[in-house]
Amino acid sequence: MTQDASTAASRRRISSGSPFESAAGYSRAVVEGNWCFVSGTTGYDYATMTMPEAVEDQARNCLKTIAAVLHEAGFALSDIVRCRYYITESSSADLVFPILGEAFGEIRPAATMVVCGLIRPEMRIEIEVTALRR
Repeated sequence: MTQDASTAASRRRISSGSPFESAAGYSRAVVEGNWCFVSGTTGYDYATMTMPEAVEDQARNCLKTIAAVLHEAGFALSDIVRCRYYITESSSADLVFPILGEAFGEIRPAATMVVCGLIRPEMRIEIEVTALRR
């Protein structure tokens, strides 16, 4: 994870090092004041640029990336106030609910889950979060 040095003092951009960030022109996260907006994060292991097949493993990778980005930005998972989950099959919901419950059960952010297509066929889940530092 690296911070973009060209940003204004009040706004920080955080990168996970994914090649998608520069190709598509976005940041993994943007910090503005006490807010951190984390972009939709898929299940890639960004160190190896590999994608596990199982939606459960992809969900765990999403959460690992999100936790690392939040930590770099000075936030914690407990600061998350909003989650958006995008899954490619409705049957995946029952598979990822226990993983999401483990991560967010005590935090209980506002959340939405949508069944939709994602931009690559191997992607089965994408998670986007918003955090507010307390």
